[in-house]
Amino acid sequence: MTITTIPEIDHILHSLTNEFGQEKIGPLLRVSERWTQKHPESGVSAWSKAMVLESLSFMDEEEPYWTFVAARIQLREAYREQAEKRKTAVDEVYGHFTTHVKNLTEKGLYDPRLTASYTPSELDEIGKLIQPERDQLFTYIGLKMLMDRYVARDFDKTPAELPQERWLIIAMTLMQNESGNRLEKIAESYWAMSNLYMTVATPTLSNAGKPYGQLSSCFIDTVDDSLQGIYDSNTDVATLSKYGGGIGVYMGKVRSRGSSIRGFKGASSGVLPWIKQLNNTAVSVDQLGQRQGAIAVYLDVWHKDIFAFLDLKLNNGDERLRAHDIFTGVCLPDVFMEQVDARGDWHLFDPHEVRTIMGFSLEDYYDEKRGAGSFREKYEQCVNDDRLTRETVPAIDIMKRIMRSQLETGVPFMFYRDEVNRRNANKHEGMIYSSNLCTEIAQNMSATEFESVHLEDDIIVTRKKPGDFVVCNLSSINLGKAVPADVLDRLIRIQVRMLDNVIDLNMIPVPQAERTNSRYRGIGLGTFGWHHLLALKGIRWEADEAVEYADALYENIARLTIEASMELAKEKGSYPLFAGSDWETGVYFDDRGYVGSEWDKLRANVRENGMRNGYLMAVAPNSSTSIIAGSTASIDPIFQKSYSEEKKDYKIPVTVPDLNTETTWFYKSAYFIDQQWTIRQNAARQRHIDQGVSLNLYVQNTIKAKELLDLHLAAWENGLKTTYYVRSTSVELLECESCSS
Repeated sequence: MTITTIPEIDHILHSLTNEFGQEKIGPLLRVSERWTQKHPESGVSAWSKAMVLESLSFMDEEEPYWTFVAARIQLREAYREQAEKRKTAVDEVYGHFTTHVKNLTEKGLYDPRLTASYTPSELDEIGKLIQPERDQLFTYIGLKMLMDRYVARDFDKTPAELPQERWLIIAMTLMQNESGNRLEKIAESYWAMSNLYMTVATPTLSNAGKPYGQLSSCFIDTVDDSLQGIYDSNTDVATLSKYGGGIGVYMGKVRSRGSSIRGFKGASSGVLPWIKQLNNTAVSVDQLGQRQGAIAVYLDVWHKDIFAFLDLKLNNGDERLRAHDIFTGVCLPDVFMEQVDARGDWHLFDPHEVRTIMGFSLEDYYDEKRGAGSFREKYEQCVNDDRLTRETVPAIDIMKRIMRSQLETGVPFMFYRDEVNRRNANKHEGMIYSSNLCTEIAQNMSATEFESVHLEDDIIVTRKKPGDFVVCNLSSINLGKAVPADVLDRLIRIQVRMLDNVIDLNMIPVPQAERTNSRYRGIGLGTFGWHHLLALKGIRWEADEAVEYADALYENIARLTIEASMELAKEKGSYPLFAGSDWETGVYFDDRGYVGSEWDKLRANVRENGMRNGYLMAVAPNSSTSIIAGSTASIDPIFQKSYSEEKKDYKIPVTVPDLNTETTWFYKSAYFIDQQWTIRQNAARQRHIDQGVSLNLYVQNTIKAKELLDLHLAAWENGLKTTYYVRSTSVELLECESCSS
């Protein structure tokens, strides 16, 4: 199909003038006129690229609207390209949805289940849901990111979808097995995504409706202390990485360097060789060919290999002892933090020796109360037993090594294991040893244990006892849009349903992960756009008002999320392990101080009807999807009001959302914010979130050791479960794409 150049350009300019006004668009009109005189033979595509660059060049803190001008031009170009492919008019490019779905299914770009699950008449009705004008909600960088990375692509790597089709295909995919009012549920899902009130996790955004890839974000494995267990775990990690998942790996059960093997003393080489093996897996097994595998390894602070572990990512020292491509996390009990604060001693043990001599595993315990509990009792037993070898060091020395690594590399992540397990709604069924790649998931874990392998009817049969291999299913509310629109009640109901359906639709290639997913039906409903919302509300970050607002807002989100899961349980049944959980007993509500008529009614309804999901809320980093949705990342403060988004192939100017003369005063850079206020906000927020929060700490590279130590002590004292990166001004860090939601 041929499109006449000048009329098409005139149409675009006329539309821009009508939308933004002659005065604002005047500079672009003049540039366009000069460009077309200079390049009279060029087509619309060349003109569009030139005008996008010109529009972005006008953009700054005083004129942030130019991002929408650039987005409109880019949209029109995307429509034009699809119109040529589909042999239709530009203004009718969204008008043939049923044909579009059939064509892409026949080409192998869409999952055949889409046409198998829906009749042609249903597809026609679904196609009527598309609202093309919602494409105008995108900023330029948001539109570019969605079109470059997430829409379905043809075999020549050009886009085969438009934005509203991506939202609708996701909705169709997630609702395909619903019975009763299925089209209404698709409509609600489409409404939620297309208005940018929420986003789904990156794997769901990228893979839903396509014939490959899975829908979950992250996975967490517990490595058994056996050669078979270690290698089997590596295989599972590689398999999940291949299908697009980020991985958390808990290595705390693996014996330390110098431990005995089959009674031979000093035979073990410890956890480092196995971590280096995981490092090689991360490099060699990428995620769907799109990015390098991402693996975080966690170790207990009482493990004898902790010092070597903390040095794994440093840029100097013996390279044979380094693993630069994995991320590290350290698991910290209360008693360690107490010893750091008191400048006391700390004892390092070999977990294998503890199991052999003491008859228990130290990592299997936690303090049930602040200052008292099973872990410190077992730890003291180990300290007082002369049969155990140990290394005794000042606790502050370990903390110094932690902080040194954080200022140089951004990691290790901090995992406050006692607080995590105290707040675990399913402590009746297990233990949480560590978190995931982005520190927001906290669910029961256990190692898969190898039992036997034998030949049966010329088939090799391997028997294993499955452990709890955690699966993260994520999506996030866009606070900057959903709260001002007052749609949380409607939004969260459909969002929880969408997340719950991911569990049944996903095809996870690791059986124990599939089993854990179905046992707990864990989901992670999160948020982004917190700083955006504060700016819209006129609330300063460093103020009691921000802390109080975080408390009130997240209590409301928690209530709505619990209610939505309870209502789903009435419809579809509870998760299998509900009986005996803190949900059923009411302990969950008691621990958080939930009182009042609404909470009392909800507690009674949960006890009577159950919960569809054993885990509910988790706040992920979601930097990529927050950009698509035009808001600020997670619960983080902004870097700068105006900056450039840089990737391998572009550098695009960006301003923070809704920047104007009123909001500008409430956008303060992360590196100039007192992080104690961030911790106070998150303490208020964390009370209402049953899992964790990806909480970054932003510090200047000139920060003193005592100041950073005070931040960590404050995080622990305020009941935070985890902290994510320490983002120093001298450190460049990779974003977690897997958990972006």
